Amino acid sequence: MALFVLAILLAVPLGLDLYMPVPEGNPLTFEKIELGRRLFHDRRLSRDRSIACASCHKPDRAFSDGHPVAIGVARRLGRRSAPPLINRGYGRAFFWDGRAASLEEQVLQPIQDRNEMDMTLPEVSARVGLSPEEISRALASYVRSILSGNSRFDRFVNGDRLALSPEQRAGLQIFRGKGNCTACHVGPNFTDERFHNTGVAWRDGRLHDEGRSAVTGKVEDRGAFKTPTLREIARTSPYMHDGSLVTLDEVIDYYNRGANLSPGLDPELRPLRLTTAERQALAAFLQSLNGTVSDGRR
Repeated sequence: MALFVLAILLAVPLGLDLYMPVPEGNPLTFEKIELGRRLFHDRRLSRDRSIACASCHKPDRAFSDGHPVAIGVARRLGRRSAPPLINRGYGRAFFWDGRAASLEEQVLQPIQDRNEMDMTLPEVSARVGLSPEEISRALASYVRSILSGNSRFDRFVNGDRLALSPEQRAGLQIFRGKGNCTACHVGPNFTDERFHNTGVAWRDGRLHDEGRSAVTGKVEDRGAFKTPTLREIARTSPYMHDGSLVTLDEVIDYYNRGANLSPGLDPELRPLRLTTAERQALAAFLQSLNGTVSDGRR
């Protein structure tokens, strides 16, 4: 019960009424969240002490970084973009390819990735004076406290009918109807937490990133990536797993034309034939998903 109560205390001010799953082995406490916050900003977690978790997940950018792909120690480039960390406590799979099953597992991988922080767990443990398990639990607890809510959309669905402009209300109808966006972007977090081949990894007649299939070994998962949340979407450009689309207009145009034709393309993707006014309304609605971002500070 204490876990549920703390999760609700974190979420209620943002208008979120979701139940956040918290593992029994890592109960949420404000003390652990605060330790995780300090570690999140601690550059000792990287080989040359040049970057911290917050370098790729900037609080003022809804915990994204604005780069097409992550930039690690010695300016090494990662393979994929750094996704925003908002509301990840509600997630079921982590990383673009879902290779981590829990936040406790996920938070340690960038520390050990050669192109990101390039440390071993014994090394980072010695630097900060904490065991790998303590580091994992604290960072995961902090990430669970990073929430986005109280957007104009939230206020609209909670009864404030004036929270959305007429254009945004029109965009909401397109989002739910002609745009077919809810085929993947569903629920309060606007993600089904599943993996889809949207054709982004297919260019010039070949696959540039195996995506989910590198984890599962399944042919049908080639080029598939996890559906990202749309919350704070107007603050978290560039978009897609490779940062290849810079603006919301580009994203809408991409789906409007039916995506890149490729083997295994998700069957929900097809030309939408949205008018200019409809595309503008959809973009206006997406901007209404910007809200208040909180990281559990008391």
